Amino acid sequence: MLLIAFDSTQQALRAEMLLEYAEIEIDICPTPKEITAGCALSIHFPEEDLHTVKEVIVQESVEIRGIFKPSNQGYDEVQLGIS
Repeated sequence: MLLIAFDSTQQALRAEMLLEYAEIEIDICPTPKEITAGCALSIHFPEEDLHTVKEVIVQESVEIRGIFKPSNQGYDEVQLGIS
């Protein structure tokens, strides 16, 4: 599972709606303390849906802090290659 962190609750709720509409299996969860973000909500999603998630984020201009993958040291940011 990967995790999307946000800077605002508004963007988190917007992403939740858009990803559910795209039929991606998601879970809303508290943002882990290892990730510095301006919002207490994050979204978990399956790693195999990363491509679709990236498309939704870009097409809908969703503002995110980043996408993270759990690691032994906490969380590592996934390089998206998007601007």
